[in-house]
Amino acid sequence: MEFSSLSVGQWFLVVLAALSVGIAKSGFGGVGMLTVTLMASLMPGKELESTGFVLPLLISGDILAARTYRAYVRWPIIVRLLPPAVLGVVLGYFAMYHLNNQIFRPLIGFIVLFLCGLQVLRQHRPEWFQSPERALASRRFSWATGVSAGVTTMLANAAGPLMNLYFLTVRLPKMEFVATAAWYFLIVNLIKVPFSSNLGYITGKSLLVNAALFPIVAAGLYGGKRILYKVEQERFEKIILALTIASTLPLLFPIF
Repeated sequence: MEFSSLSVGQWFLVVLAALSVGIAKSGFGGVGMLTVTLMASLMPGKELESTGFVLPLLISGDILAARTYRAYVRWPIIVRLLPPAVLGVVLGYFAMYHLNNQIFRPLIGFIVLFLCGLQVLRQHRPEWFQSPERALASRRFSWATGVSAGVTTMLANAAGPLMNLYFLTVRLPKMEFVATAAWYFLIVNLIKVPFSSNLGYITGKSLLVNAALFPIVAAGLYGGKRILYKVEQERFEKIILALTIASTLPLLFPIF
């Protein structure tokens, strides 16, 4: 993308994308899909390349969030999820050479909607499902989530909905939810950097723009954090589920 040729309206969308990164990293993960959608609108036909521009923004938000919520992180969960996530990133890297993003994104959207349906059903009929403790201990559940999230984040920076549902399923308290997600995505996104660089999706010019947008990311995160502390656990879970469902709409029905 040639940022020097962007109009005022397009720059507004870039700034809005950076702000949504910060809000998402503060704990309201579904907002992050707005960033993916906005950047895809600015790079029509180059959705995979847009992931390279967004990645450093995500990492800057991850660093701020990881530092802000570091006292609440659940490391055993991250350790359990990282191996399958790395495998998913590698699979996603090779898939970028062959897979049409216009086919992949709707597929992920349908999967997330299906999982959201299961989550709603679990809230109303908990006796039909395994307990959060059993879900947390299930290797198959962790590997299925981790690999899927790794592939999704490599291809479209869109693993947030999947991980939201995982953390909701294992019933993490909101602060542990946010902290664990922050550290998980910080590590996974750093792992993605050499792959995106090798594909040519991260350049010196794009990094300069990323650096200029860092204060916007920080403003979004600290604004979202003020809201997070005021939200009760039950309402937080409902907000996350609603944002997760809403975040699948750009995957299913591209609006740009």
